[in-house]
Order: sequence, then C-alpha cells, then structure tokens
Amino acid sequence: MSCSVHDVSDLERCGTPAVFVLSEHFASAASTQSEALGFDAATVFTRHPIQDRTDEEMVAIADAAFNDLVRALSG
Repeated sequence: MSCSVHDVSDLERCGTPAVFVLSEHFASAASTQSEALGFDAATVFTRHPIQDRTDEEMVAIADAAFNDLVRALSG
C-alpha cells in the first residue's frame, strides 16, 4: 500500500493519529507535498533503498525506526 502526505492529513482530520513513513531518498518530495497542502505531517524517514531488501534487513530498518514512530504518534 502506498500512502501520501494527503492521506496522512485526511486521517489526522478524522481524528486518527498517523505518521508518514518513507525512505530518506524522498525527503524533498515529502517536504514539497507538505508545503503544497499546508500540512506538517509527522514524518519518519528510513534508510534507502527499501526495494530488494531481505526480510532480516527490513526487520532491522523497522527496528531502527520504531522509537521514532512511537514518538511521532504520541507527540
């Protein structure tokens, strides 16, 4: 499933806490989209690339992002 800043904005307006998670390669695009929408989405960046990672590598990426995700959702 793919998600955008617009989707995160819609969820937040409905009262559902949301965090935009993407790889660091897309930071500029996320910033541009946030500015265009006038919405400062809670965002967590992961290592890039994600494609073609092993299961073990994906677990390590998720583990590294976990605390940032919890902070973003509770902040």
